[in-house]
Amino acid sequence: MNQFRLALPPFLFDIKTDLPIVAENAKNIYGDCYTELLDENDFVDYRLTVTHSGGIRRFYKPQARFLCDEREPFKPLNANQAYAILEWGMNWTVAAHELQYVIIHSAVLAKGDKAIIFPAPPGSGKSTLTAHLANSGWRLLSDEMALILPKTNQVIPFVRPVCLKNASIGLAKQWFPDNVFSTIARDTHKGDVIHMAPSKQAIEQNTKSASIVGIVYPQYNADEVLNIYPLNMTDTFMQLVHNAFNFTAIGEESFDTVVNLIEQTKNFEIQYNDLNEVDAFLTEEIINAE
Repeated sequence: MNQFRLALPPFLFDIKTDLPIVAENAKNIYGDCYTELLDENDFVDYRLTVTHSGGIRRFYKPQARFLCDEREPFKPLNANQAYAILEWGMNWTVAAHELQYVIIHSAVLAKGDKAIIFPAPPGSGKSTLTAHLANSGWRLLSDEMALILPKTNQVIPFVRPVCLKNASIGLAKQWFPDNVFSTIARDTHKGDVIHMAPSKQAIEQNTKSASIVGIVYPQYNADEVLNIYPLNMTDTFMQLVHNAFNFTAIGEESFDTVVNLIEQTKNFEIQYNDLNEVDAFLTEEIINAE
């Protein structure tokens, strides 16, 4: 069983695996955040395991299992999806256990000390937009979740790779040929999936928080030019609550945090087919707005 650690502020993950594809991809994607030199004095936040299914499954249609502290939260996947199950498992682990942050399911990108969060459902094009912005002068804080300090507008980085699906895989490799990519997990419940490593800049600033100044709900539509719809406070509140992983668990602090965000940010829903137009809009109307 191979064992390594991923130092991904604000968390330290200890990971065991007997599937080479997991350790090889993690080392390739995370670089200096990956270590096999284990210090028993370190405080480990979460202990995770990715292993093969036992019995005949090991030889016939092998599967990968994910465990968090010996609990198995979801069903095994095909063995070629073993690295993807680790990434999704880390998402689940944080979303299911953390109560020190208000956690919104969203991408987070920043310019300077100003951040925009992008809550969006699967199929909206969020991760493709994230990949484009992260390679166009924006700092990646997260592709999956905003960790917000309660009763503030401060978002804490949780720098991880960008998860790209289906047609977006070829586009990202064409746009960013020098970037680091994981192997492809084929035929998942999301289709074909690949993970694109965060930039060196994002890793170097992975403890630097930012102030949320905008909340944008993106929706890619090949037939739409950039359409911008300002959202009122009620619509923004309902959508944020819908995308909050731990809103009920935290209770009053979560409510106060969401209300505080809405009052201090510019809030929009956008439809688009040109990523450069979106970049220009976000920069001019939100980041650089007076």
